[in-house]
Amino acid sequence: MARKPPKHHQEWSPSEVRQLGQLAKQNTPTRVAALKLGRTPAAVQQKASAEGILLKPTNQRPYGTRKK
Repeated sequence: MARKPPKHHQEWSPSEVRQLGQLAKQNTPTRVAALKLGRTPAAVQQKASAEGILLKPTNQRPYGTRKK
């Protein structure tokens, strides 16, 4: 059976939300941000969506734009 993250079913503190915003600005992958915050990737995605934080990487090219 998989282990539960340390903050399973706990409310998000304002400092955790701020840290999530900082990690998103640094283009940190969702799984890595989840490990740093002690949450699951799904919880991080859900909270980011609720707070209006974009987790999309801004420094990657869209598909199909590679020069041949």
